[in-house]
Amino acid sequence: MVPRGEERGGFVAVPGGRITPTVLWRRKKTEREVEVESQEQAVEQRLERADPATLRKVVVGVALGNFMEWFDFGLYGYLATTLAIVFFPSEDPAVGLLATFAVFGVAFVIRPLGGLVLGPLGDKIGRQRLLAGVIILMALSTFSIAFLPGYASIGIWAPILLVIARAAQGLSASAEFGGGATFLAEYSPEERRGFFVSFLQFSSLIGFGSGLLLVQFLSFALSEDALVSWGWRIPFLLAGPLGLIGLYIRLRLEDTPEFRALENAGQVSQTPFRETITQNWREILQVGGIAILQNVAFYLVLTYVQTYVIQLGYPRASATLSTALTILLTMALLPLLGAFSDRNGRKPLLIASSVGFALLSYPLFWFMSTGGLPSVVLGHMALGVLLALFISVNMTVLVELLPTRVRVGGFSIGYNISVAIFTGPAAALSTYLISVTGNQAAPAFYIIFAAVLSLVTVLTIRETAGTPLRHTQPQPREA
Repeated sequence: MVPRGEERGGFVAVPGGRITPTVLWRRKKTEREVEVESQEQAVEQRLERADPATLRKVVVGVALGNFMEWFDFGLYGYLATTLAIVFFPSEDPAVGLLATFAVFGVAFVIRPLGGLVLGPLGDKIGRQRLLAGVIILMALSTFSIAFLPGYASIGIWAPILLVIARAAQGLSASAEFGGGATFLAEYSPEERRGFFVSFLQFSSLIGFGSGLLLVQFLSFALSEDALVSWGWRIPFLLAGPLGLIGLYIRLRLEDTPEFRALENAGQVSQTPFRETITQNWREILQVGGIAILQNVAFYLVLTYVQTYVIQLGYPRASATLSTALTILLTMALLPLLGAFSDRNGRKPLLIASSVGFALLSYPLFWFMSTGGLPSVVLGHMALGVLLALFISVNMTVLVELLPTRVRVGGFSIGYNISVAIFTGPAAALSTYLISVTGNQAAPAFYIIFAAVLSLVTVLTIRETAGTPLRHTQPQPREA
């Protein structure tokens, strides 16, 4: 049966030197495919590539703002043991700590709401306006925690107000990663996109590390009573001026070339939420699946393990040393691995990390719990290497899966639903697993579970390194 299409005649050489006639067939494009191709070309013609000076300014601007966001967000985790005393007094320290981590999870549970609302908003009003707005929300919510009275002063209202502040932090964080990753990716040249986008996670680690060092300094400088009484408020007070600096930086940035080209071509979506859900649901599922391991490993390795080491009986200074060295090692690897992915692909790094976490998490947690301080530090840093393999490229992959029209919304919806389901309970579940099993290596089981889910998802996506960003439709879906 003759296929429908356009017939094209020609000749082809075959072994032996003979020339044989052949007919090549090409499927005729549908009206929808012609329309999509026309839209892509219209946006591409209006796209202006950023010069190196502008690109450097963008990387610094986004990274500084992101640093301030995650400095604020990470403080709660590093002050968990102190906040448990202030807001959740209990005869059993494990109960108070469990309640504190439950409130820590509130910021994750609320994030799907932010993803559903703020993400599509970034596709409608622009990335720059979105990023300026979320840093104001993060600064105000974190700043307000510094003024909350403790349980001893107002009883149950103290933890209730803390929950409200954490929920506001979660709303802000819901759009920060999607907006920031999109901003960097849409400014970056395709041949170096992995390298430049890796600085988003780099700045996140600086934020977490700075919060950790500040909390450690206060622990050294103040007595335990002073830290519980008033010292814990100091880091949260810094959110005010840091937020103003971050806002100033982001207001000076121009929106991305991709979004401006979309505007000039008249292709900005007027119903981004509906378009995201109906036309990009497969990409949303892939974003959520890949985000599982990133978030579970990130918060357990860099936030929870700080508390875990203290629970093993080590002083806070030892726990801080282990976390600080792990953060520094992870930071050092990120740009190198991002550049490596530009040349060799993103999927090999994602697969290596997922397999590594699945096979090595339990042995490393066991190693940390049975040896001395050197075992703790070495095990922690090994987990940091596995984390670096994943987070050096996963943000780049997530933005490359989605088209410019719905990139922030698709990223934010998939990412934050995944965060709420899998990451919010991580710290509390790890504490619970240890308390009921008596096995100090129990948190490893949750990381293994996350690694398997993300590995399965990674195997469903196509390699995106070196490919141009799509403007109106997602990347072709063949693996």
